[in-house]
Amino acid sequence: MRQSSLVVIANRLPLDDNAAPDGACEWRRSPGGLASALHAILEQTPATWVGWAGGVGPAPALPDVGTLRLQPVSLTEEELRGYYEGFANSTLWPLYHDAVQQPTFDRGWWETYRTVNRRFAEAAAAVAEPGAAVWVQDYHLQLVPAMLRDLRPDLLIGFFMHVPFPPPELYMQLPRRVELLRGMLGADLVGFQREQAAHNVAQLAKKLLGAHATDDAITVGGRTVRTGAFPVSIDVAEMRALATRPDVVTQAGQLRHSLGEPKRVLLSVDRLDYTKGIEHRLTAYSELLRDGYVKVRDTVMVQVAVPSRERVESYRDLRDRIEGEVGRINGEYGRVGEPAIHYLNQPFSRSDLAALYLTADVMVVTPLRDGMNLVAKEFVAAREDGAGALVLSEFAGAAAELEQAFLVNPHDVDGLKATLLRAMEANGEDLAARMSSMRRHLTEHDIMAWARAYLSALDHSGRLAERLTAP
Repeated sequence: MRQSSLVVIANRLPLDDNAAPDGACEWRRSPGGLASALHAILEQTPATWVGWAGGVGPAPALPDVGTLRLQPVSLTEEELRGYYEGFANSTLWPLYHDAVQQPTFDRGWWETYRTVNRRFAEAAAAVAEPGAAVWVQDYHLQLVPAMLRDLRPDLLIGFFMHVPFPPPELYMQLPRRVELLRGMLGADLVGFQREQAAHNVAQLAKKLLGAHATDDAITVGGRTVRTGAFPVSIDVAEMRALATRPDVVTQAGQLRHSLGEPKRVLLSVDRLDYTKGIEHRLTAYSELLRDGYVKVRDTVMVQVAVPSRERVESYRDLRDRIEGEVGRINGEYGRVGEPAIHYLNQPFSRSDLAALYLTADVMVVTPLRDGMNLVAKEFVAAREDGAGALVLSEFAGAAAELEQAFLVNPHDVDGLKATLLRAMEANGEDLAARMSSMRRHLTEHDIMAWARAYLSALDHSGRLAERLTAP
């Protein structure tokens, strides 16, 4: 088995669900997804990615994707239900997103989660060179760092939490809270999107482990684990290049024509998830229509909801509720050939997304809670013209960086309505100033800057960051 000096471990391999006609594998990209975040870093960097290929049964043999070797991990049907749909996405996901949806605690799920985390750790231990750096990603694999350290104490282990990390009073609800915390602290460096998350972990380490802890270092079991905020970003250059391609610009014009050449286009692009605030957004827009602040002929809303976790009951229920509400709004306020909301429950290519970003006058990104939200950053990067307004939830990690957006509390429907109107009515000079500031920040804090910051903190020699981020 070939070994690597850099190993990435994530729940999913970064593969398209459909192989190319010649059988080759292609990189899978999705709005806000982990694969999108790491694409620019690993596209031409020798590394091995350990992850689930999708589906159940034995792990398939997969070819390399460029210089990236793929090491699939198998899951049975029972493990998929217990580890992924169960503990990861019905216990941890809702709890880590401020319990927007009530988490479910099932004792059987925990055992499956631990078994699968062990399998990921063993797979990584088998492919890592002596002294290699292993970068573990996200809440699905929170036990892996400690398990991997037991198996391979020679490794340099990083862990990055892409989702929010909850305050202690919420985390304390977890029946297996100590094991999960110890698992994460098996890493040499634990990274988060925001500083508050590192503070939350430090408080928990003191309370549950009796550790000496500050917001940037936790000493437990004779080891010091460094912690910190490393806000993830996007490949700004790639999005700019996409958005200036002649075919994409033409497609944007065609989209606007297909929408009836309205005065204003509002756009939202989300995974279909209860944390994204889609229902609150629809309520606000419906009331603006009801009260006459928005006219269907003048204004169009486009809601893209990329299918997500369709086997999980709460997600199926959410889809049904959203589709029902869109139907109600269109039935009440739409006209023949002029729906109030264009609702699209399907994935989009990168170029299609770029065309949508160019079409929008107002980008509405209003999650109830989000670790970062890369869609907001993509929209800003795409708008080379300096036009367009970004309405952004205060509870998205991106709000700490994109301060010139129209920030809003999405739980406050009246406030959301007022903010949408402000964004729609803002003058071009104001919008250009806001967009210029946000674009400048993104240029300085792109995906490579994120990688360089995190990997430099993980490997003080600087060799790892230099190798991964070299042009």
